[in-house]
Parts: sequence; structure tokens; C-alpha cells
Amino acid sequence: MSALSSDGARTIEITTSVACPHSITLPPGSSLVGADKDRSVLSFVNGDGIGLTANNRVSDLTVIATPAVRAIYTQAGIADMGTIILGNIAVTGQVSIITRTGTDKLSLVVDGLHIAACDARRYSEQPQKYGVNVYQGALTVYNFNGDPNSRINASLSNVSVGAKGAPVLGSGIFVSGFGDQGGQVELDTLTTGEVHSTGMLPYGTADMITAGVFIVYGVHAKRVEHFGEVVTYGVNDMVLDTWGTVDTWIAHARVVSYGPSGIGFVNFGTVDDFVAEAEIITYGLGARGFNQYDGTVRNIRFKSIETFGDGSIGIQVSKPVGTIVVDESVTTHGSIGNTLVKGVIMQLPAEAFSVKPGGVVEKLIVGGSLVTHGAKVTTYAVEGGKVLAIDIKGKVLANGEGSDAVLVAGNGSTPLTGVRAHARAGKALVETGGEITDRTGLSTD
Repeated sequence: MSALSSDGARTIEITTSVACPHSITLPPGSSLVGADKDRSVLSFVNGDGIGLTANNRVSDLTVIATPAVRAIYTQAGIADMGTIILGNIAVTGQVSIITRTGTDKLSLVVDGLHIAACDARRYSEQPQKYGVNVYQGALTVYNFNGDPNSRINASLSNVSVGAKGAPVLGSGIFVSGFGDQGGQVELDTLTTGEVHSTGMLPYGTADMITAGVFIVYGVHAKRVEHFGEVVTYGVNDMVLDTWGTVDTWIAHARVVSYGPSGIGFVNFGTVDDFVAEAEIITYGLGARGFNQYDGTVRNIRFKSIETFGDGSIGIQVSKPVGTIVVDESVTTHGSIGNTLVKGVIMQLPAEAFSVKPGGVVEKLIVGGSLVTHGAKVTTYAVEGGKVLAIDIKGKVLANGEGSDAVLVAGNGSTPLTGVRAHARAGKALVETGGEITDRTGLSTD
């Protein structure tokens, strides 16, 4: 405390375990570092932890607070916060980097951050759009200044959150601007290890969501990469979600959802290139694989998508997109069930591939098959939207009782070039008002 209260910027080194009875504040220009992260442990017995002001660095430390408080947080009121650096730290509690009215500039560099436990559900600053609010995350980077000239420039590397079977509460990693208009966040890079989160929302909740990784509105992210699994466990826990703009997004490891209405990847923003190199798997009711509800994605590639719950669609498109490539197959196991759509609970069949009114797919390429196992569902359904080109190497299979393989309806249009459609206990092809633009090589046995 004597070092913190001294005049001038300085570096304070922690060489052992220290218990603090209250929060501390780093003066502008000061750094707090550990001699060794494992033995340099800073614990906060009551309330929040380390308050940051401007041009601060926190590194090589273990910081422990109770999960429901802010272990590291920014203080308000400084117009230019300079550069904040967080490196090689392990944390219990929230890391909350929020700028508010009066702060116009912040450069944030994170390299090496693990948040073991956090409960971020109580914080009132929450983005709101599409009929829902979003819980903050264990790591929260949030420009809450409505001035359009305010900006956070961020680089977030080697971030991991929670552990298998021990998720943080709320979102995992949360990056947001003030809104579609107002303060912005320029995210140069985000790289993660494993991320595990859940909002602990009650079943039937329609106006609140979370995500393992959420790139919210007002954010332009150049590159997002996941080198560990991103897993969510509860109701309305999206795994990967964006309302912002992402140039390149790559998931090198599995994307998994266990809870109801937990979508593997849901896009309401603009994504240039998205690649899931490993499986997207969802287990909950109404937990879809990929949804395009607003904005667009120009190029998207999946290794495979598999869903197990009733109402759990594999791929659903409601806005124009570019090319969708699935290296292997899209498989659903459920029937009809409840799911959350834009803040409303509704019933949907667990279709493998669905294009709704307003949806346009420039090209669909599937290296394997489109397969459904549930009753009273359709495997390939174009209802009011358009598919301009199609290349399915395998088959379009409907295995459930009363399930159809292909449906073209409601002024929808699609080619069925080379499609081999088969329904075990339903119809291979149903046409009700739609248009099949090319039947070359179509087989409906």
C-alpha cells in the first residue's frame, strides 16, 4: 500500500502470496508484476481486486477474488487510458475492461490469460437487440461510451476460460461496442484455448442469452481463432455468436453445445470467412448447428454438423449468404421441438438443411450426405428462399416415420442437380408452390 500511494509511476513486484483486505488501484503508468506466477498470488478477501487507470501492466500473477466480483477492472473518468497490458495471469473473478462516457481511447493487449471461475450474471450493462439481452463474460471488453469517436483497440491472445465440466457463469469471452452506432471496438486478434460457459438460465427463458464467445455489435474483428474446444452447457447458451463484423473466424477444435437452444454458430453480423475444422455438435432441445438470421457470411466451411435434440436444425439460412461447404455430413436425430428464434420460443422440425424466406445460398457443397433420423421432419427444405447451385456428393436421406427427403415450397427455388433423395417412410420429393430450376441427374427412389 505504501508503494501504491507513492508519487510517480513505478513497477511493484510481488514475490510471495499476499492477501488484501480491500481493492487496490494502480496509479497511471504503474505496473504490478509477479516474480513467478505460481507463487506470486494476490488474493482479495472483500470486494473487487485490481483497479486500472492508464498505461498499466499486470503480469506473471495469480489473482484470486470471489467469482462474482471483478478481479481486474478499469476505473472511469480518464480521457485517454493509454495502453493496458495483461500478460501471463491466472484469475478467479471477472476481468472487466469497460470504458464509459469520458474515456475516448484505450489500447488493450492481453497475452496469456486463464479465468478459472467467474459469475458475470449480475452486471447491468448488457447489449440488447433482436428481443434479447446478453450477459457479460468472464473476460469482458466493452466500449460503453456512446460517442462515435470513442474507440478501444484490442489484441487478445491465448485466452482460456473455465474447464471441462466447470464452466464460468454468464458468457465466456464477450467483446462489445456501444451499439450499431456509437463507441467502437477494433479487435485485431482473438485467440483462445478452451472456453467453457453457461448462463444458468431457466428453461423457457426467451429474453436472455449468453455465448461461449460473443462478438457483439460495434466490433470489427480482423481474426478470431479457437485452438481449444468451445463448449456451452445451458439454456440459450450460444457457442459462437456475432452481431458485429469478423473478417476471418477459424475454429480448430470442436464446437459443442449441451443445453436447449444453444446454437453452435449463429450469425447476425457480417463474416467474410468462417471455418470449423472440427465437428459442430449440439445435444439440447432446439440447439441448432448453424443459423444465419441477419447480416451475411460470404464463405463458410464446416467439417461436419450433428444435432441430437428435437427442433435442432443442422443449418438454417434466412438471409443471403455466399458458399456453404460441408466436408462431411449434416446429421440430425430429433423431431419437432421448441427453440428460441429472435427472442420468441417456437416449434421447429429438426431439418438437416433449411432455407427460409429472405434466405439465399449462392452454392451448397456437401462432401457427404444430408441425413435426418427423426419423425415428421424434412431433410432438405427450401421454403420461400433460394439456392442457386448445389453439389451433394452423398445422398439426401430421411429415415424417420413420416419424414420427407426434399421439400420445395412457398415460392422457394433450388436446383436438384445430381441429388439422390430417399425417404424410408415418407416422400422423396414434395413440391408445393416452389420451383426446381434444374433436375439433371435427380434420383428420387
